[in-house]
Amino acid sequence: MWETLFGIANTLALIMWAALILLPRWPALLAAVLYLGVGLLCLTYAVCVIGLVSGVIPGGGEGGADFTTLEGVAAIFATDAGVTVGWIHYLAFDLFVGLWIARDADTKAFSRFAQAPILLATFLAGPLGLILWLLIREGRARKQGRWQ
Repeated sequence: MWETLFGIANTLALIMWAALILLPRWPALLAAVLYLGVGLLCLTYAVCVIGLVSGVIPGGGEGGADFTTLEGVAAIFATDAGVTVGWIHYLAFDLFVGLWIARDADTKAFSRFAQAPILLATFLAGPLGLILWLLIREGRARKQGRWQ
């Protein structure tokens, strides 16, 4: 079950990222990335977490989740359920950040060519792409003498 869910989530995220980077940014496309991509990943994450915590879905491991120690977090990720749910968490947030970057870059008139490597960095290493975008947008704003 977890391997199938992992594969479906990865495929969904990959399709949404490809659309965000390669296709024209029509309002319907942006809505699809937000609701079919981010929203569906968030809903899947929520259902899995609630199911695991409540015991309705098996696979959460022994005992309660401990997020206060490295050993506790390692134990969570030592199960297929923990890895899958954690990965879906990353996929949802990285896609949301990528969507925000794309929309922000469009409103600030950055070319799609300039956006592509930033979005790719966000896809591959979320926080790296985000910090790149924040530095680039700050640099442009300072050059133009304004901040939005």
